[in-house]
Amino acid sequence: MNFSDPIDEAAEREQQMIEIALANRPKPNMVYTGECHWCEEPIDKGHYCDAECREDHEKYLRAQSQRRVA
Repeated sequence: MNFSDPIDEAAEREQQMIEIALANRPKPNMVYTGECHWCEEPIDKGHYCDAECREDHEKYLRAQSQRRVA
């Protein structure tokens, strides 16, 4: 990759970093069950009935991962 313009080179490197980050992000291990994973309300698609349930469940999971196991 020889770029005559440093801005083009920077944009290409940024795109590469984005692609690497996306490829290495953790894969969700949730399976569609027909119910919201937080409040268990019936849903037609996805994993949560709304953004509030998703945020609450993410906060709970984050808190669980931060707890020390004695």
